[in-house]
Amino acid sequence: MVNYSQIILKSGKDQSLKRFHPWVFSGAIKEVHGVVNEGDVVEVLSNKHELLGIGHYQIGSIAVRIFSFTDAEIDESFWFKKLDVAVALRKKLLQPGSSKTNVYRLVHGEGDGMPGLIIDFYNGTAITQMHSIGMYRIREQLAQCLKNVLGDELKAVYDKSSKTIPYKSDVNAEDGFILGNSEPEVVSENGNLFHVDWKEGQKTGFFIDQRENRRLLQEYAKDRDVLNMFCYTGGFSFYAMRGGANMVHSVDSSEKAIELTRKNVELNFTDDQRHEAYEEDAFVFMKDIKDRYDLIILDPPAFAKHQRSLGQALKGYKRINTRAFEQIRPGGIVFTFSCSQVVSKDKFREAVFSAAAISGRNVRILHQLTQPVDHPVNIYHPEGEYLKGLVLYVE
Repeated sequence: MVNYSQIILKSGKDQSLKRFHPWVFSGAIKEVHGVVNEGDVVEVLSNKHELLGIGHYQIGSIAVRIFSFTDAEIDESFWFKKLDVAVALRKKLLQPGSSKTNVYRLVHGEGDGMPGLIIDFYNGTAITQMHSIGMYRIREQLAQCLKNVLGDELKAVYDKSSKTIPYKSDVNAEDGFILGNSEPEVVSENGNLFHVDWKEGQKTGFFIDQRENRRLLQEYAKDRDVLNMFCYTGGFSFYAMRGGANMVHSVDSSEKAIELTRKNVELNFTDDQRHEAYEEDAFVFMKDIKDRYDLIILDPPAFAKHQRSLGQALKGYKRINTRAFEQIRPGGIVFTFSCSQVVSKDKFREAVFSAAAISGRNVRILHQLTQPVDHPVNIYHPEGEYLKGLVLYVE
């Protein structure tokens, strides 16, 4: 067995790891045995020198991300088994690879026991994003393990970690292929087609996590006038069109997003006059839309990426939801979301409740939404439930 450097915790700071929470915070560390560099594999021990887990060391508030709570040799075989389990789960639950859906999340960080690693699969191309130096340093090994698991299903692995690597590190990450080669292409989700640009697009190129929520929206869209705010690639827009909406307007402040939305709508609904796209700030667009729409989607980018911006984020959610409640037609439906991990489900709901109270409208909850099965939440790591959504009926 390999002898790893050891992180010794302060007395009483071992309880969260004994409950299998995968993070060790820097303030819990008593001392370090051996030389530890960022990205190294380390053992974490209690103050009584009991082994609590093995993980990657990192500079910052989260000092160690645990990927094994038992003694293990962290080699290529270890990572192969982890990826094999993750792939098997998707194949069992999603039956991916069909003509209807060939895009899904393959690895979801802590939810798959691999903190710091995200892998999205786009019809043969895997896009990786590393959120820890430890995962980044073994990216080529991970790509090869993934190839061994998927075989001919995998054409290429593209690493897109330049903007997700911790900013305190000295790693100068560059995006690029680490296995094979491919070009951005059209993928299918529930039979709807999408142009995906994983090189220039947000995240890994597409918001896979809204797949089931888009399908639910389709069921509510018939004969409605729909507004899709923060539309990005237009996913909610053409699910609404598929559901029989009378009219769909897509709004985003990004010119590239609007161009992509138009391309995607044309791909699915050639020359369909029901759709229009607008490049405009969301708050400006929603200043005066009184009674124009009876179905509104609010799916903004993360208003808060750090705890220090939580207050401003909650104000943003309250403001945008207030505008929707005040101006939607009676009997309208609002799909509203937060994808900010630091915004808890309760805090998000409080912001939406406040917005409803300010509007003076009678609002009822029809559905409480979250991320789909390929974005599993580790029951010991509730922070992994980052996507929160409500479907609301406004009288």
